[in-house]
Amino acid sequence: MRIFALLIAALLAASPALAADKRVLRIDSLTATQKDGAILVQAKGAVPSGGWTRPHLHLVHGDAHSVVLEFLATPPPSGMTVIDGLVPVTATLSVKGRATSIHVQADENEITSQVVK
Repeated sequence: MRIFALLIAALLAASPALAADKRVLRIDSLTATQKDGAILVQAKGAVPSGGWTRPHLHLVHGDAHSVVLEFLATPPPSGMTVIDGLVPVTATLSVKGRATSIHVQADENEITSQVVK
């Protein structure tokens, strides 16, 4: 158990940008299209303030039927002066393979969409 905890700590220290990523506040729309052996996914949503960077989709799970993604972004550093209000964000991801549905998770909601061929 202790080795597992040390391994996780080492991985987080090795990639501080990934460790700091958090789910965006909400997802508002999702499109997924299948073309040439890949699924192009586009998600639009919102973060709770200004200063968020690197919105992106992160693969959680995928199989022949469905793909599960998280909608993530890097929050502003503490102490940074930012706009207080919803700010729109967009992210796209190309996932190799085939599936019939895409499920994307945000902090407050989640959306599932059929893959359009």
